[in-house]
Amino acid sequence: MKKNYITSRSNDKIKYVSKLVSSSKQRNSDGLFVCEGLRLCCDASKSGYDVSELYITEDAFLKNGDRIAECFSSSDVYIITDEIADKLSDTVNSQGIFAVVKMPAKKDFALEKGKYYVLLENVQNPQNTGAASRTAEALGIDALITVGGCDIYNPKLLRASMGSVLRIPVFGCESVSDILNQANGKGIFTFVTVPDRSAEDITKADFSQGALAVIGNEANGVSDEAKKCSSAALTIKMNGEAESLNASTAAVITMWEMMR
Repeated sequence: MKKNYITSRSNDKIKYVSKLVSSSKQRNSDGLFVCEGLRLCCDASKSGYDVSELYITEDAFLKNGDRIAECFSSSDVYIITDEIADKLSDTVNSQGIFAVVKMPAKKDFALEKGKYYVLLENVQNPQNTGAASRTAEALGIDALITVGGCDIYNPKLLRASMGSVLRIPVFGCESVSDILNQANGKGIFTFVTVPDRSAEDITKADFSQGALAVIGNEANGVSDEAKKCSSAALTIKMNGEAESLNASTAAVITMWEMMR
């Protein structure tokens, strides 16, 4: 494996990778994103993603040489200084390893009756989407759908997901009504989750034939458009003075009820 060395924080390659880390616009324009940390970088490679470049400190390379050789034999490898790693890092304590990864080609998406889907509508916090994707993988949700909201290749989201968004089907769509109408037309039970005590208790719903659940924005909940197009409004019954749940918590409970 050929190693190249970069020692300057002002190197053009370093400036570009730093831009990919910080800018959703840059990522989407170039079809590239950055993974940070050994596990996440290796997850990308093992999940079939094309890792074009690896940036790693000398210490990290010496500690993880076998895994680096296994996962990144076809990648361009750049040895960087600790100072450069700090520049690129989106964490407090960097592991000193960064992978530049190509986004997969977009695939056609068609819902199937009998399967289970979660749609995140305008969920803005990357940690909420990351946590939801991690639970979706663990519980066996067939696909995660996003409408608006944060970029799924946001570094914070990738870390919060523990690589789940690289392993499960994730589809970005423009219109919540298009997805819900498609699901309704195929006989898939669709529902929105709402903090409304008068709505149907989610524990009483029948998910045995598959379903599509809509989780709404952290501040405003699901849109009127989603409510209008869905089959039902379900709620997670709460005790005490609690009026609502965090979006990721609501998503986790909803998926558990769907799949149990």
